[in-house]
Amino acid sequence: MRDNGFSPPSNPVLEPIESIQCKDAILDLTNPAVPREPEWPEAEFIVGNPPFLGGEKRSELGDDYTDALYVMYGSRIPNASDLCCYWFEKARACITHTHTHRIRAGLLATQGIRGRLNRTGLESIKCTGDIFFAVSDQEWVLNGAAVHVSMIGFDNGTETTRVLDGQVVETIATNLTTGVDVTQAMSLRHSNEFYHEGTKKGAKFELTYGELERLLLLPNPHGRPNSDVLRPYINGMELYGADKSRGIIYFGVEFDLEQAALYEALFKLIEERVLPRYGQSRLKWWQHERPRPGLIAAAARLSRYIATVRHSKHRIFVWLESSILPDSALGIFAVEDDYFMGLIQSRLHSAWSLSQGTQVRERESGFRYTPTTCFETFPFPQPTDHQRAAIAAPAKELDALRNNWLNPPELVRTEVLEFPGTVGGPWDRYIDRATVKEITPGGSAGAKTEIGTVKYPRVVAQNDECAAELKRRTLTNLYNQRPTWLDHAHRKLDAAVFSAYGWEPSISDDELLANLLALNLAAGR
Repeated sequence: MRDNGFSPPSNPVLEPIESIQCKDAILDLTNPAVPREPEWPEAEFIVGNPPFLGGEKRSELGDDYTDALYVMYGSRIPNASDLCCYWFEKARACITHTHTHRIRAGLLATQGIRGRLNRTGLESIKCTGDIFFAVSDQEWVLNGAAVHVSMIGFDNGTETTRVLDGQVVETIATNLTTGVDVTQAMSLRHSNEFYHEGTKKGAKFELTYGELERLLLLPNPHGRPNSDVLRPYINGMELYGADKSRGIIYFGVEFDLEQAALYEALFKLIEERVLPRYGQSRLKWWQHERPRPGLIAAAARLSRYIATVRHSKHRIFVWLESSILPDSALGIFAVEDDYFMGLIQSRLHSAWSLSQGTQVRERESGFRYTPTTCFETFPFPQPTDHQRAAIAAPAKELDALRNNWLNPPELVRTEVLEFPGTVGGPWDRYIDRATVKEITPGGSAGAKTEIGTVKYPRVVAQNDECAAELKRRTLTNLYNQRPTWLDHAHRKLDAAVFSAYGWEPSISDDELLANLLALNLAAGR
């Protein structure tokens, strides 16, 4: 009316609505010393768009509020649940304890509510009622920012019709799917026997290749080489990409400040780059925020390990040689045999992990690989020695074909970088044993160590034109295109893995998931 020259009405459009109250919906802090769970007004319908906030709530809500929230709801939903899950739990409790039989709720959620931890609240809903409506993946655009959400309607179980993504279905599982309910799967192993996350830097410890090359040759006052605490470094973008030419300073957990300072040039560099980031807020600021000593110890026993990008469109597993330090974006399997690689790179594990992982944003962006759901629940076959060898062979072939496509001999050459390295250190396997000499490092109270010349081979582009072509040769681009030769290589691997399970490769994904779930439940009994 105003835009068209009319006076807007002065009387309110709505009468006062007493059923809407202005207050905190999940925590009553009227008396901060005695936090309480707030009462919601009686209603037939509960609708809302609760706020989304991940497991780390303290930075947004503060310690006192977060602690009170955990005390109030800790016995009902996991503390690390997304904040929106508290609205689902409150609504469930209202439905369960109300005298109105037709009460129902419809709430928005981050699509992460389908993940194992967050869906604890949905499991409670299924125990005391049921989900009768869901949209598993909906784009939500607000002020130009696009996210993907899930919409969920639930009640006390009265509703008999269930609709998922616009289709009438028999049941809606807590991961917002129908058909095979893989949420029943049980953990079969401890993933920490195999699986590690890469190190979380927390600050700028990484180096360009030029910096790495220069620093590897600089001396130190105690006579030990910089290669003790320098490594090649790789993150998620680089694992599936072409450029893998960075390094990183890594003092692990065993170096105190005095020992770290003896690596003079490196320490000076992190004093300039890292210390200002932390100031006095973290005592061991010269170490990575999460240095993952378990990963380092496991990798040191191997010549190579398996890496995958934890949040990815394609579930690709890649071999990395053990001196490389992986970033926290990578999931690591401390295993070096081709049979294991073939098993987890197969269609069986891909289909299972896709059903168990959580979606990142839109489906095109991929899924989150979580070891507790995707790996711990995956049932392994019981192969004969012949079947293990039959899986290892196509796994090796697939790896060789991919590597040849990524770095064809027409485009690359190998250069050897030479620098001093400590026997038993991260570069040990590349040391020329004929060059090894024993030294007594300064300040080491007579302790002796052996140092030799590292000869580290590195694949580089033949020239600038070749470098431009190599930038286009990434694993992401390869799997987006999925050429016939790659498809054939995967089919050969899949046939060997299916044979070890005793199944036909032609079965559908639904049949495959049902078979794997049956194996999981049988093994978990």
